[in-house]
Amino acid sequence: MGILNLTPDSFFEGSRFSSPVEVVQKTEEMLQHGAGIIDLGAISTRPGAKEISQEEEAGRLIPALRRLVRIFPKTAFSIDTYRSEIARMCIEEGAVMINDISGGRFDPNMKDFIGAYNIPYIMMHMHGTPETMQNQPLGNEIMNDIHKFFSAEINRFQQAGASQLILDPGFGFGKTLNGNYIMLRRLDELRQYGYPVLAGMSRKSMISKVLGINSTDALNGTTVVNTIALLHGAELLRVHDVREASEVAAIVDKLQEAGIE
Repeated sequence: MGILNLTPDSFFEGSRFSSPVEVVQKTEEMLQHGAGIIDLGAISTRPGAKEISQEEEAGRLIPALRRLVRIFPKTAFSIDTYRSEIARMCIEEGAVMINDISGGRFDPNMKDFIGAYNIPYIMMHMHGTPETMQNQPLGNEIMNDIHKFFSAEINRFQQAGASQLILDPGFGFGKTLNGNYIMLRRLDELRQYGYPVLAGMSRKSMISKVLGINSTDALNGTTVVNTIALLHGAELLRVHDVREASEVAAIVDKLQEAGIE
C-alpha cells in the first residue's frame, strides 16, 4: 500500500503532494514499483496534529480522487479517513477501501456505513487522538489494550454486516518506543482474529529514535522493520517507499517458500 498524502503538514516531507501533476506522477511511480493499493489521505495524523473540517478534507480528496480514478481506472484506491460521510463520498467516486485510524471510534456511523457497503476496512488501534496520543502513551501493557480493542470493535463491525476487515495495531499512535517494539515482536497474535494484518511503520519515529536519525534517513530502518513484520504475520505493508517494500516482500516470500516441494 503506497502512501499519498494530500496534506501540507504530514510528518515525512517526501510524502506530501499538492499539485495535480505531482499526485498523478507519484501514483504512477508507486504503481510501477509494485503498489497494489494507493492510500489517499487529506488529514495529517502526526503527533499533535490539529483536526481540519470535513469540507476542507473533502476539498482536498475529491478532486484528486476523481482525477486518479479516471487516469488509473484499474487501480485500487483506499481513503484514509475517520469520517463516514467522507468515506461515502469517496466510495461513490470510485475508491474501494477505507483506512480508519480511529477504528470506528471517532464516528459512530462508520460501522453502519462499512456494514452496509461491506467494503474492505482497515481498523486501526489508536490510544487517544492525534493531538493527545503522546501525552500518556501505552508501554509494556500494550498488548492487553490491543486485544481488548480488537475483540470489541470486530464484534461491533461484524454485527453491522462488515466482513472484510483488516487489522492495524497502529504503530506510533499512542505507544511508547518500547511499546511499538513489543507490538512488532508479538504481531502474529493478531492473526487469531481471522483477518489480514497491516503494518504501517514507514519512516516513523520508532525507527529514527533507535538510530538517532530523522525520517529522511529512515529508509534502511524501515526496510528492517518491514521485514520483521512480514516474518511475524503481516500481510500488508503501508509505506512511502514502494519499490523497497516490494523487494522486501519478494525476498520474504522466497524465504517462506524455500524447501517446500
